[in-house]
Amino acid sequence: MNITKTQPDALNYQVTIDITPDDYAEALKKRLNEYRRRADIKGFRKGMAPMSLIQRLYGDQSLYEAVNRLVSEQLDTFIRDEKIRVVGEPLPSEDQPQLEWKPGADFTFKFDIAQTPELNFEAGEGDKIPYYEINVTEDAKKAMKAQMLQQYGALQEGEKAGENDYIIADIANDSHSAEGVYISVAHVAEIARPLFVGKKAGDKFTCDVSVAFENETDRASMLKVDKAKLATLDPVFNFTVVNVKTFKAAESNQETWNQMFGEGAVTSEEQFMEKVVERIRANYTQEANYRFAADVRKYFVDKADIQLPEAFLKRWLVYANDGKYTAEQVEKEFPGFVEDFKWQLTRGYLMQKLGLKVEKADIEQAAESYVAYQYAMYGMGNVPQDLIKSSARNVLEDENQVRRLEEQVEDNKTIGALREKVNLQTKKISEEKFRALK
Repeated sequence: MNITKTQPDALNYQVTIDITPDDYAEALKKRLNEYRRRADIKGFRKGMAPMSLIQRLYGDQSLYEAVNRLVSEQLDTFIRDEKIRVVGEPLPSEDQPQLEWKPGADFTFKFDIAQTPELNFEAGEGDKIPYYEINVTEDAKKAMKAQMLQQYGALQEGEKAGENDYIIADIANDSHSAEGVYISVAHVAEIARPLFVGKKAGDKFTCDVSVAFENETDRASMLKVDKAKLATLDPVFNFTVVNVKTFKAAESNQETWNQMFGEGAVTSEEQFMEKVVERIRANYTQEANYRFAADVRKYFVDKADIQLPEAFLKRWLVYANDGKYTAEQVEKEFPGFVEDFKWQLTRGYLMQKLGLKVEKADIEQAAESYVAYQYAMYGMGNVPQDLIKSSARNVLEDENQVRRLEEQVEDNKTIGALREKVNLQTKKISEEKFRALK
């Protein structure tokens, strides 16, 4: 057996493995004996078929398995001995010779192997990274107050329908009728919306619902019929407005404050405005932290100055995805992949450098936080902890979710540790200028 390598650059290898019959003879014999022991061939007791028959039935397969196992072992040994930081997996070289699988033949295998560069940089006071503190303006306070009161608002009787109001109507034609239909004016197609704006109780008009409500599922729901029945109905209906509902924000008063913050937690307009500012600052802090994480990521990826074996990576992405992506699709998505991959390498180096580890408890906590957030998205803010833990266990049964959570934890740990080490350049900035940052 002979193994040779060529190294066109620091990141790429081509490895050639030449195998002779003497190299694989023992492994081939072993494979054939295994097939003989398992063979259940009519006319022979199990495991007692003549070897000549076994060779005829399983010889090619045994040769293929014996040689490939030998090649795999040698390739693994080479990678380990050379201390190669493998990217992806070895790929058959594009100039791999054609193989003829027959006993007694010599075999030549060529593989392309790529590795990641060795990183070497420090993180500390010399690294200056901005952290933005967004100023809270009076306009921001007014907007947040209006938003919070809007969240606790309710539909009330209205006079004339505006673009954000609702109309309740009875509709009918010769083929169908429906009473008490709720219509959101904002969801009416723009071309038909003028028919609804300005209407009041008692008004009558005619409308083609196929024009006004383009989505068939929404139209069927409004007409209170199965979607399959739509095609049988005359789409032109007579509308009679029963009443108009308008959404009005809650009043800033004790009843509303109790709903927002709990009984007696806020008892004055001044205290309410303090809560408004707290909400704004919390939102701004979240946005500033997100921006800081993005800046840290870019700064240290640039500092690492990672060179990648891009040609190999493109080939590997096509190969590894087994026909899911063409070379053209990989080429199109490659810049985004490279950006993420460089951060993965940088993050991995920094975690090792800073002594950071992801523990099982970190993943479990991340899963519970994810579940709690999902419940909150559906307006369920006080979910019992045992239900959150139970749902988190279900999340952790999904390998894809676990990988996603692990990456999230690695990001959070790395960004958090770097925040303590780098020279934070705090900058006060207006919301307008913050939004304009690139």
